[in-house]
Amino acid sequence: MPAEPQRRCLASGLVLPKAQLLRFVVGPDGTLVPDLAERLPGRGLWLQARQDMMAKACAKNLFAKAAKRQVRVPDDLARQVESLALRRCLDLLGLARRAGAVAAGFEKVKAALRAGEVGLLIQAADAAEDGRHKIQALAHAVGPQMAVLQFCGAAELGAAVGREAAVHVGVAPGRFAEGLLREVQRLAGLRGVAMQTNEVGRPTEGER
Repeated sequence: MPAEPQRRCLASGLVLPKAQLLRFVVGPDGTLVPDLAERLPGRGLWLQARQDMMAKACAKNLFAKAAKRQVRVPDDLARQVESLALRRCLDLLGLARRAGAVAAGFEKVKAALRAGEVGLLIQAADAAEDGRHKIQALAHAVGPQMAVLQFCGAAELGAAVGREAAVHVGVAPGRFAEGLLREVQRLAGLRGVAMQTNEVGRPTEGER
């Protein structure tokens, strides 16, 4: 299996796997543009997906130094990037649903867990603790190492899986679960919270 591509973070100087970094490019007008999908043309500027690295890069003009030219950094860059990272998580969850790799709702997730068909459990961060704990207990009983993530509210979670709201969503083992875990890890870093198996920060104002 080929080694994962690596890049150097312009703020920390560390050489890290691309999965832990965010790509930016400088647009034709000199404006810094986030490129989380890593598809835009131009030389990439790579930054570790961490709130403190973002703050450091902006405060010390590190994007311009790395690009070796003047760069206009949007005042709300950190918020832009966090919003884009959240959108990537939700879009990937939507793809998983369309591929038939998602179970949504208490009973369906419970059945999928018991059948061994869940590789990743996602729960709404604004849901009642009692309901969350019941599903978490079952998840950890059938898969002690299963990641249980909370990164958005029930409305956003529901919209991603074709429902008005969703509290519990199970993702089948495989590429979608792996991709979601990777994207949520980056989102956690941008929110400045430690990546845990049961929470990735509450939704910020405006995400509900």
